[in-house]
Amino acid sequence: MKTVISTLYVLLVVITPAIAGNAEVVYKSGILVSVFVGVCALIVVAQLVPVLMLIVGFIKASVAAMYKKEVPAVESAPKGN
Repeated sequence: MKTVISTLYVLLVVITPAIAGNAEVVYKSGILVSVFVGVCALIVVAQLVPVLMLIVGFIKASVAAMYKKEVPAVESAPKGN
């Protein structure tokens, strides 16, 4: 775990200057562009809700199966000679 955290830290330190933006340029977008981006973000978030519900259900089922005690099988067919 310590190795993973160290690796992520080094990766963030190295990549931070690459993703830094230029603060000198000012982008002036209209209100319609902002509304469009907001609607797109709303669609993405709305699609994440069912995915999160599915993941929670999967985790619940996995935990329930892990704690479920096994019951020995009982033969229901009569034994004949």
